[in-house]
Amino acid sequence: MVRQLRQVPPRVARALACACAGALLIAWSNSAAAQDGSADPREHSELDATVFAPFHAARGGRVTQARSSQSRTFIVRLSYPDEGRPHAVRWTLTLSGPGPQGAVLRRWSGTEQVDAGGTSMNLPWDGRADADARERRVLAPDGLYELRLLAVADAGTPREAQVVQQWQIAVQRGASTAPTVPAFQAGLQQLSRLDGQPGYRIVYANLHSQTRHSDGGAPLDACHGAQEPQTAPFGPIDAYQYAQDHGLDALLTSEHNHMYDGSDGTNPAATPAEAKALYQTGLAEAAAYTAAHPGFLALYGMEWGVISKGGHLNIFNSDQLLGWERNARGELLADVETPKSDYAALYALMRARGWIGQFNHPAYAGQFLVDGQPLGYTPDGDAAMVLCEVMNTSAFSSNDEETETRRSNYEAACNRALAAGYHVAFSSNQDNHCANWGAAYGNRTAALVIADAADAPLSREQLFEALRARRVFATMDKHAQLLFTANGRLMGERFDNQGPLHLATSFSNSAGRQAAAVAIFHGVPGGNGSVTPVSDQAELTVLPAAGAHFYYARLTQDDGNIAWSAPVWVNQLP
Repeated sequence: MVRQLRQVPPRVARALACACAGALLIAWSNSAAAQDGSADPREHSELDATVFAPFHAARGGRVTQARSSQSRTFIVRLSYPDEGRPHAVRWTLTLSGPGPQGAVLRRWSGTEQVDAGGTSMNLPWDGRADADARERRVLAPDGLYELRLLAVADAGTPREAQVVQQWQIAVQRGASTAPTVPAFQAGLQQLSRLDGQPGYRIVYANLHSQTRHSDGGAPLDACHGAQEPQTAPFGPIDAYQYAQDHGLDALLTSEHNHMYDGSDGTNPAATPAEAKALYQTGLAEAAAYTAAHPGFLALYGMEWGVISKGGHLNIFNSDQLLGWERNARGELLADVETPKSDYAALYALMRARGWIGQFNHPAYAGQFLVDGQPLGYTPDGDAAMVLCEVMNTSAFSSNDEETETRRSNYEAACNRALAAGYHVAFSSNQDNHCANWGAAYGNRTAALVIADAADAPLSREQLFEALRARRVFATMDKHAQLLFTANGRLMGERFDNQGPLHLATSFSNSAGRQAAAVAIFHGVPGGNGSVTPVSDQAELTVLPAAGAHFYYARLTQDDGNIAWSAPVWVNQLP
């Protein structure tokens, strides 16, 4: 397939200077376009929709008959950075509750013409349960409520041009009814099976970002989206230094695998040697930075795939560049050929090579297709894929104060992967394209890494062992510590069980935040069914039916930030 040729690096411009190369380019482009009949959209041209929902009502302000003390304004933001045309986007925002089975109380909807510049709607809520202007006396009772945003682009756009977002808000007029949650450290010490073993260290990482090696690395004052590949000033070493200076323990720069030719499309004049050498340069820079900075782990990998008719996933530990693009001479612009959007084949290769991956910002429908099924399951994929991004900040945020309000929730898609049979833990990253690696918000992917000492240097092998064990929690707050166990078995584990199953959640926050709510969820791996809350308390004892189950905990802090544990997978014996 051929996309419009974009700005290319200087070395490519020099290669195109001769007339013969120019003629070759024209012939190659015309031939490929004729075979395909259309051009692929460039990356990051899909619908983006977020809703900002203040968890608590603002304090102060005048309370009137038409405005309760729980009034607040929700902000829906839509953008569609498609170069071709604006799109009509239909959106609906519903407010339901209290509790997960609560009725829909309010509904807002509309259709907007949306382009790359985007648009936003301010939707005031008066804090009341009824929408009828003649019945303004019914206040919404205390409790947790859910906002659900559904945005769908006009006909003719891919199925992934549908976005679902879900966030919680709190209504609290009386005394707090927050659940009691045991402290994290106490919970860890209660794991008797860890006696005599090395301790665990929590590593707070951002496992999804870009630099000038692909379409990231732009300075904050000039960053307004994805960059033309290999044109921005800041590369991996700049990213590692920035992330370390901002308190992260680890950063993965995950460059788009199909941009090593210096193009968002296919550059017919690119050379395989240069593409492969750039990938090796990134690996070497990460290793050198880690060696020179023992308190920080620098990682380099790739973001494989395309959004349209595909889906992005990160491969953390490949020492080879994977790709499908060829230059005008028919030469593969990668080390290993991987057919575009063939996820079953990619999973098989990853499993054979021992590579592990992460589903990046997964859409609920239209992505990671296997036999036509979104997030379709294969045993190879189950072995290779270890993480699923449950929450991200905006990929194009230029915020460097950890206050970005454009945040996306992918819990529904990750639950679909779990219900399909994938053994994935939740992760939370930033997908930074601007030069603010890890600083857009306080969200992190946290891994419990086995370490002989808390201050011992962290190695790639230690982190990857924790990821393979799914010993991970995702958090919107870098100060949070979350632990989930089942009969003393640590989150991420798979085990047989007979008799009662005791599920326990432990939580702490070094900045003093408290738990506002907790939910324990249950699903059946491979059943492709729903994932439902089974408790609103930190601990629960159940007697599961015979067969396979998974459970995980989601804890909401008193500021609205959320932490998700990895699941435990239980095979209940009769």
